[in-house]
Amino acid sequence: MGEARAVARYIRMSPHKVRYVVDLVRGKKVDEAMNILRFTRRGASRVVRKVLASAVANATENHKMDELKLYISRVYVDEGPTLKRFRPRARGRATRIRKRSSHVTVCVAEKGES
Repeated sequence: MGEARAVARYIRMSPHKVRYVVDLVRGKKVDEAMNILRFTRRGASRVVRKVLASAVANATENHKMDELKLYISRVYVDEGPTLKRFRPRARGRATRIRKRSSHVTVCVAEKGES
């Protein structure tokens, strides 16, 4: 049948921080991944959990997949646009502050297929 996916775009968190959380759940079953994300003390875990829940909903509603057989087939974080700001420094100088953003993609598939 394929896979179902969900994307969260323009998340105001650096991709480096989100990738740390995403690496914890890559390839896991959905219920196991949800438990890992629920008890991970990182800000990005809330975002990734919401995207995973959306992917599961897409799989069950739109693709008629069995929720108990679902696993995370692909999950990745791409870099979004960077907001550039300036902070005043000593002696009249200014330094650039880069406020990074992320695009989070979660794909789920049934375990029976490959």
